Amino acid sequence: MLKQKRCLMNITTMSMQKYKSISSLWNVMLKEQATGLVKRLLPSNTPIKVFATYRHSDEVCGIAFSYSENLKVSIDSFLNLKELYVQLYLDAAYKSNKLLIIQLSSEINKDIFAYLCDSLIESIENCETESKAIKVVINRLEKWKSMFAKGTSDGLSVIEQQGLYGELIYLQKLILRDCFSYVDALKLWVGTDKASRDFQGNGWAVEVKTISVNNSDQITINGERQLDETLLNKLYLYHLSIEFSRMNGQTLNDIVDQIRHLLSEDLVALNIYNAKLMEAGYFDLHRELYKDRCYKIRKENIYKIDESFPRIKESELRDGVSNTIYSINVSTCSEYMVSENEHFYSIK
Repeated sequence: MLKQKRCLMNITTMSMQKYKSISSLWNVMLKEQATGLVKRLLPSNTPIKVFATYRHSDEVCGIAFSYSENLKVSIDSFLNLKELYVQLYLDAAYKSNKLLIIQLSSEINKDIFAYLCDSLIESIENCETESKAIKVVINRLEKWKSMFAKGTSDGLSVIEQQGLYGELIYLQKLILRDCFSYVDALKLWVGTDKASRDFQGNGWAVEVKTISVNNSDQITINGERQLDETLLNKLYLYHLSIEFSRMNGQTLNDIVDQIRHLLSEDLVALNIYNAKLMEAGYFDLHRELYKDRCYKIRKENIYKIDESFPRIKESELRDGVSNTIYSINVSTCSEYMVSENEHFYSIK
């Protein structure tokens, strides 16, 4: 809710020529120990002004956006969040502007919040107008709201655990193959963004399907675009057949920790990874829920999707038909199988 008065907070505006991450500016402001809420202008090519913010009294870090007060923005749905403080003021530093401030309520997820802020800044650099930029900010805030809300939920469902496990198995392979830098490999993992496929590169994509052993060859396809390669040079289906038990095998926590160990010397990559886990609904406070569910890989295959692969394409649907859900039996698709070496060489 907009407070219809000029902001009375003690805000100092500063700038820096270069910065690697918003966290570097938070650290500078922490050392300065200024009173009140301090904001530092970020040097960015965005149509709205972006600031790092810090309040020393309770060590609260944040990000702020200054934009024309003619743009209508509502923050009503963000007023009662546990992890984030969202406030909207008239900007005392810039006439006829509003100031939207988003602050993290605790230090626990500071590194992940820094990554999220840096990613948001990068995304609005592509916006041509203030209106488009502030719309991206609000949409991203809605996503953060949903993401942090998952931390107070009862954890992932069994199906969600299984799906995440399969995506992490493929991600681990992608990292170990050394086809991309750690950061680039993690950016290819777009399943946490609810994209049409789980991994998306330059002209290629991979859809991951993790199936329990009882129905291991029957795969459900969600939507006519999931296996449609029309706009891609290469599309692959990674099929993982697993069996689960309470005693033997690898847990979801195990694969999460293995990848964390792989990334441990690259803090940027590690922060991206941890943020994506949160986007997927995996929080460390839920680890106890996942410790007794173990997985064993029974079979894994990679299929290259081409014109004759058995699937439904968007162009094949009659007018008015959409959001199709169907099944395919991959036991009949052996002619489309490719080796891991061939697959990873083709996307390198």
